[in-house]
Amino acid sequence: MTVQKQFDLENYLTTGVENIVKGAIKATLKDPKESTFMVSFAAASKKGASRRRQWADKGEHIPPFLIASITSACNLHCSGCYARSNESCVDGLPDCQLTAEQWLAIFLEARELGINFILLAGGEPFLRRDIIEAAAKVPEILFPIFTNGTMMDEAYLQLFQQCRNLVPIFSIEGDENLTDQRRGEGTYATLLTAMEQMKRRGLLFGTSVTVTTENKDVVTSPDFLSQLSRFDCKAVIYVEYVPVTEESRELAFGDEEREWFQSKLSAVREEKPEMVFISFPGDEKSSGGCLAAGRGFFHINSHGGAEPCPFSPYSDINVKETSLKEALHSRLFTFLHEQELLTADHQGGCVLFEKREQVEKLLAQ
Repeated sequence: MTVQKQFDLENYLTTGVENIVKGAIKATLKDPKESTFMVSFAAASKKGASRRRQWADKGEHIPPFLIASITSACNLHCSGCYARSNESCVDGLPDCQLTAEQWLAIFLEARELGINFILLAGGEPFLRRDIIEAAAKVPEILFPIFTNGTMMDEAYLQLFQQCRNLVPIFSIEGDENLTDQRRGEGTYATLLTAMEQMKRRGLLFGTSVTVTTENKDVVTSPDFLSQLSRFDCKAVIYVEYVPVTEESRELAFGDEEREWFQSKLSAVREEKPEMVFISFPGDEKSSGGCLAAGRGFFHINSHGGAEPCPFSPYSDINVKETSLKEALHSRLFTFLHEQELLTADHQGGCVLFEKREQVEKLLAQ
């Protein structure tokens, strides 16, 4: 087996974002609003890093990222959706979802801790315009919004034009056949229209790809990536498929596919330095272990539960009753660190999904 050089994910992300910001500043001299935001965000990012260092000097590790699932509702029924499988995604909207005011308080606390990036997910986050508008009020934080792209309208385009800290990340599976097969007929065409609208207005966006044994060749191909580049896509986030049933295990990577994919990803990063490429959780395995449960990020579900990550939907503490900093010291997070589960040897993919029986046993005690 080929021995690869250890990949520093945090350094790559930091450098990649810095390059995007620098490139955007140069490319947007004709758009003073975008250029002004990029300069101010670069300053805010440095300030956030300084705050995290100050916390570290006090013995507190604050991760730079937070994932926030702001709704459990979704307008699509994608094949093999892990969120619907674990019942964290539904058709209706339960009463116990956090309000926009509660989320704004979380965003403001995150800013004070030095968190620079909050990934907004769901369900479909575009269903909660009120929360996305709340995020717009915190320009010091960059909010990538993971969306299926089917709910883009003029009001959202105007919001993204005015508030440059909101960055849509469109979910796509490769070509038209692969995308529509998983997400529904017509989804691919709708996505391309949304990307074209973003490009026409000079707005920053990225894409998210659920990568499987079936689409791995397509989503790393020159044709696919060149098409995204023509739309001025700045980031591609590859999310390795986590099997939700025994029948779907053949779609998940094994060691051989994962080694091939990481090699391919290294080549792609060299070929297209203008774009940022992230593999989750593959980059975690090659960069010293899982970054969940506060090592690099943690997850807050739509009800306020603090979870290690979206693929490990277990919680023993709720941010409605405690602070973000206190949530990082939850019994569950502490156990995962002390038992070294996050850095444990595993087959690849999501270590917490693979060791979910141990996590469930802890919560049952």
